[in-house]
Amino acid sequence: MILSSIAKELNLESNSDINIIGLNTLKDATANEISFLENKKYLSQLKDTKAGAVFVTSQFKEEVPLDTIALVCDVPYESLAKASKIFAPALVEINGAKPKIGTNCNIMLNVHIGLNTTIGDNCTLMAGAFIGDNVTIGDNCVIYPNVTIYRDCIVGDDVMIHSGTVIGSDGFGFATTKTGQHIKIYQNGNVKIGSNVEIGANCTIDRAVFSSTIIEDLVRIDNLVHIAHNCKIGYGCIFAGQAGLSGSSVLGKYVVMAGQSATTGHLEIAPYTTIAGRGVVSKSIVEPKKQWAGFPLMEHRTWLKLQGRISRLLQKDK
Repeated sequence: MILSSIAKELNLESNSDINIIGLNTLKDATANEISFLENKKYLSQLKDTKAGAVFVTSQFKEEVPLDTIALVCDVPYESLAKASKIFAPALVEINGAKPKIGTNCNIMLNVHIGLNTTIGDNCTLMAGAFIGDNVTIGDNCVIYPNVTIYRDCIVGDDVMIHSGTVIGSDGFGFATTKTGQHIKIYQNGNVKIGSNVEIGANCTIDRAVFSSTIIEDLVRIDNLVHIAHNCKIGYGCIFAGQAGLSGSSVLGKYVVMAGQSATTGHLEIAPYTTIAGRGVVSKSIVEPKKQWAGFPLMEHRTWLKLQGRISRLLQKDK
């Protein structure tokens, strides 16, 4: 769409006729994309952005680069939410190519495969699986009953996805207005799953707001795990049951998330880190090869000592 048309729909001012193809982060946006600045901690990214236009408040208008158009608004995040609906793809494709199915595949009854979708060789898709439009699934994959893979998602080779899991559902994104109304931010990205990955039953991996939620090769995910939008899971990570990641968590390679552990989002975890059961990561972990536990999070040895001292205090009170 032409930028001036987008601005008009959002009741903003712009006479620019540049063509806009979508939305993106300040860091990744191109000259044909719109970004936004909601939190001033990303001000340095605003100054370096390559975005064609940026939603900003009047306070930061002068910080916008010369080659980027400032779309001045009261609440940039709210404007982003409204703009995301403009670029949301159709729920279901009406026109497109029939699915391409590789050789030696076993597609059981009651499997839906959408338009423009490609299934590799030697794949098994069991009854009740739903494969949306524009999906790519590699070779030697096993999709168990009632797995749902939303449109535009990508699955590598040798991937096993167990029953009831949903790949590419909407991330939990809303912009809250001054009156308390929650406006949906349409999740227009996708999920990319690498090769040799196993995903347990009844897991949810949310699609990105823009760009991709990424699961790299050799990741192992237990049952009932939730991975939120725009997370990046490094090579060989392991998740035990009921672990959960908030949005935009970035895990280095071989991170272990034990049962019911979690992150608060927008943080990074160094490679070879282990988070013990029910541990909550609320700040980035920069040192690799350490074990952490508890909430607030502390090194596992410290947590064990603390539990020991608490136990002794309780014994003294008896």
